Amino acid sequence: MSADPRSAARAAVQRAPHDALAWILLAEAELDAGDARAGEAAANRALALRPGHPEALARLGRAQWMQGRREEAADSLRRASANAPAHAGIAVWLGHTLEDIGAWEEAGEAYARAHALAPQEPMIAGYLLHLRRKLCDWRGLDALALQVRAAVRAGQAAVEPFAFLSEDATPAEQLQCARLRARAVAAAVRPLPPPPPRDPAARLRVGFLSNGFGAHPTGLLTAAMFEALRALDPFEAHLFALNPDDGSTIRQRLAHAAHAVHDVAGQPHAAVAQRIRDAGIDVLFDLRGWGGGGAPEVLAMRPARVQVNWLAYPGTSGAPWIDHVLADGFVLPEALQPHFSERVIRLPRAFQPSDTARAAPVPMPRAECGLPEHAVVFCCFNNSYKLNPRSVARALAVLREVEGSVLWLLSGPGRADERLRAFAQAQGVDPARLVFMPKQPHAEYLARLAQADLFLDTGPYNAHTTASDALWAGCPVLTRPGDTFAARVAGSLNHHLGLDAMNVDSDEAFVARAVALGRDAHARRALRAELTERRRVSGLFDMDGFARDFAAAVAAMATPPARSP
Repeated sequence: MSADPRSAARAAVQRAPHDALAWILLAEAELDAGDARAGEAAANRALALRPGHPEALARLGRAQWMQGRREEAADSLRRASANAPAHAGIAVWLGHTLEDIGAWEEAGEAYARAHALAPQEPMIAGYLLHLRRKLCDWRGLDALALQVRAAVRAGQAAVEPFAFLSEDATPAEQLQCARLRARAVAAAVRPLPPPPPRDPAARLRVGFLSNGFGAHPTGLLTAAMFEALRALDPFEAHLFALNPDDGSTIRQRLAHAAHAVHDVAGQPHAAVAQRIRDAGIDVLFDLRGWGGGGAPEVLAMRPARVQVNWLAYPGTSGAPWIDHVLADGFVLPEALQPHFSERVIRLPRAFQPSDTARAAPVPMPRAECGLPEHAVVFCCFNNSYKLNPRSVARALAVLREVEGSVLWLLSGPGRADERLRAFAQAQGVDPARLVFMPKQPHAEYLARLAQADLFLDTGPYNAHTTASDALWAGCPVLTRPGDTFAARVAGSLNHHLGLDAMNVDSDEAFVARAVALGRDAHARRALRAELTERRRVSGLFDMDGFARDFAAAVAAMATPPARSP
């Protein structure tokens, strides 16, 4: 970038301190730079000059959202939208914030209003599409999906890559989607100067950037791995936490295992990047990628010599500032490699670690779970956006063939459960055979999971942490691996566990295998016993071995020079 937008905007308000628009533009520049407090102050100055101005209210709402004041943000954006009902962009921001406060159905209305105002805008179509997937509101799904995929292929919009993982997209389309998003981020940041050459005699410093260092899937997956790394002590591990300390046991374990935890929550992107640079990080792992709550702008500033995509985002970053992706041979086979922008480093075991410090769960009584005592219990605790008409219809086909069986699901947002029951009714399945479980504390969730007989996976976005949890709880996972990284994670876990028979190659085979197990109690017991043994002897849950493999991979990444941005 040739000029700093913040400097230009600050100069503009000095020249015209009574111009509300100048203050609005300054608020925008500060927020884009990640400085929420400065953005809020500028928005408030604009509102003092022009009370009720929708653009100023919108920036105020965005600043409040960035500081975690979500209810205040929703109030500001509701007022902004009421004052500018024909403004599609404000409706989109309102939708984002309403999602965060759990006003799901209202969020859907905001996105639908934005799409009606700008029906040709694929990014807005993408927001509406992803929220409808979350709500299991499948109206107009195919038309929205076609619009979004066509726009990605044509290079017309930087659709959110994380949401795009739920689409039946090709690996090439996923790469294109990620590249478009990366291009937009790169245009908004200024990279740091190149770091000095690394002293080969110095101890290797490895950083991990995430908003999940706590009671979050990322923290749950990595705690035991970091503990094993601390015992091995191959390098200094520095955690850069984009989320505040949640006081959880997982956060405490991570803090004890790491050499240092750097609290960078709420800091501007440039400050976070400088903190990483000042820590002398040699290899930096992005543990969020294009998922929500991450900081791709920080990575785009190139704070570390080598930067790596791993774990939380199951696909290519498409970003020139990411040098490597850490995977395994099943989840990212050679055929998929041309559709990744990064150099591929493969672990000899599954790329996904697990918390093996957890005690094996004691099953909770079925009556306490709302389950019939003697029925076959199929389950799928994937998030609702991974459900879709094809995957749910496949599971319902199993229920129709296994008398008295039930399908146990994670309760979804808004009216998602109601819509799934209506879908079951339309498919000829009694809606009462769908049992919904509200989200639970992790230990209680595992105790419930131990009562399920078989996990029925989804596609094209598999169970990931959820599959690992199921296997740890003793519940076998049936999956149909697909062509993309996100569609192969559950298959990778089964493969490295030694249960390849639970990876099938068609929907027909999926239904047939599930029905056969559902009708044969002896086969279910034998499979569960095999899973218990394979969990004990395979490398999938060997975190000491994982730490050794991980350390070797890090050493290999640190050796060659990083690719230029």
